[in-house]
Amino acid sequence: MKGSDRPLSEAYDVALLDLDGVVYVGSRPVPAAAEALAKARAAGQRLAFVTNNASRTPSAVAALLTDVGVPADEEDVVTSAQAAARLLAERLPAGSEVLVVGGMGLRHALYAHGLRPVSTAAGRPAAVVQGYYPAIGYGLLSEGAQAVSMGALFVGSNGDLTIPGGDGPPHPGNGSLLRVISSATGVEPIVTGKPERPLHQESVRRTGARRPLVVGDRLDTDIEGANNGDADSLLVFTGVTGPLQALTAPPNRRPTYLAPDLNGLLVPHPEPVRADGGHRCGGWTARRDGGVFALTGSGDPYDGLRALASAAWETGTPPPPESLSGALETLSL
Repeated sequence: MKGSDRPLSEAYDVALLDLDGVVYVGSRPVPAAAEALAKARAAGQRLAFVTNNASRTPSAVAALLTDVGVPADEEDVVTSAQAAARLLAERLPAGSEVLVVGGMGLRHALYAHGLRPVSTAAGRPAAVVQGYYPAIGYGLLSEGAQAVSMGALFVGSNGDLTIPGGDGPPHPGNGSLLRVISSATGVEPIVTGKPERPLHQESVRRTGARRPLVVGDRLDTDIEGANNGDADSLLVFTGVTGPLQALTAPPNRRPTYLAPDLNGLLVPHPEPVRADGGHRCGGWTARRDGGVFALTGSGDPYDGLRALASAAWETGTPPPPESLSGALETLSL
């Protein structure tokens, strides 16, 4: 883990923010998110909203953000559909036909890059692009499989196996639906969304970020994507990831900073240091003794979590969850 003696809103010029689980959950605002982002903007940090969801257009995403108290324009939004369209435009002649297994977010992005979205395989399109689309049906998947079988380039906007299901269990995501065409054809798609590099590169290109900070709630997309893009990251605990999951993450999914919510942008972050045979942060010290982690001290519980993360991440092998449970109980997070 790193530390920052300045608030992250001052140390990083652009925050590349995930949406669901960070700014809102479904259509409900995350508590305190709007206020924190307003303060980050006032401090001079630019905000970009980066989403793997290819079904919505940037203007629709901006409207949803505005509805939850975070004013945004479509230029502030970067989608996996835009990353997919750029990749296709770089590989195909202008005006090429692309079969869209998805919604208007993909179609708008293709038009913007001079490509022609189509809905059937009859004209032998040059590529197939698939993104999350709640109304997807067998007929469109079949057309996509036919085109891929005939040699069309196969691109997926993102590979998320599930999406949040509101108050219930998760729903199938685009990654699950990609398996239909992949299984039928034996062809694996090129995936452009998080954690793959194309969406991160699109975000940096569009914002001109010199020192971006990726902010997210998921280890397997946001944090791994930041690491793949050689960017620092802030993990917030307002979405799907809990403290124990963070502590047991493999090296490619370990964040740079930890915070309970987006207020973590507004404060300095103390750096854990090795001291007294353990890892110290603020008023807390974490030690590993006989395969079990112990935490002593007092103060900000998230300083304790940072000390514990530093100890747990000392090696490349994630520690077993049971070795951390007692120390986490000390923090009462």
